[in-house]
Amino acid sequence: PSPKMPSAFSTLPQREGKDSISSTMEIAAACNSLAELKTALETFDGGELKRGAAHTVFADGTPSHGIMFIGEAPGREEDQKGLPFVGRAGQLLDRMLAAIALDRRSNAYITNVINWRPPGNRDPSPEEAAMCLPFLRRHIELAAPRLIVLLGAVAARHVMGQADGIMKIRGRWMEYRVDDSMVPIMPTLHPAYLLRQPAHKKLAWRDLQSIAEKIETLGLLEPAVRVN
Repeated sequence: PSPKMPSAFSTLPQREGKDSISSTMEIAAACNSLAELKTALETFDGGELKRGAAHTVFADGTPSHGIMFIGEAPGREEDQKGLPFVGRAGQLLDRMLAAIALDRRSNAYITNVINWRPPGNRDPSPEEAAMCLPFLRRHIELAAPRLIVLLGAVAARHVMGQADGIMKIRGRWMEYRVDDSMVPIMPTLHPAYLLRQPAHKKLAWRDLQSIAEKIETLGLLEPAVRVN
């Protein structure tokens, strides 16, 4: 069963418009664990975006090895099952992970910028992304990753503020601040894009090889000792 919403944010107003961003920031900041954040998202009003979705899609996998993948938004299959990357793109992502000794069941953690499926699988609007970003930033803080991979242009734009196209920035290591640490972060091609453009899988493979090298350098596949 889901944990009870902590009283620290259960009474916070969920305001409309610009004030709603302040509200989501307050709610997210009051969460002290991933379980609390999941509950906060499930009980958050979420506006039209959430009302049009079947489920809140929070995350899948394990954060214990510090390897975090961030996608764009849930699709139809994800909305139905309440988990990220479970459709055709998710199956390709699983094969990509397996190619570099990763598996969401044991050493990879996956979430999205947006927690509810936009109607018709359209890109999230700037307002929808702005509503979800405080939750995502808190999600990253609580998961405490030591390496982040951004899947697709939407994730790169909203997490890193990158206006350039994904083909221009993919494969480039950047840094993202998590509390007092700078964490390596790389944008790469979204699996759904690779299904449409299979010729570009060779580019994604180059990125995966670079990610595998960084994982080895950081020792992230050694036995995990952290508790989240």
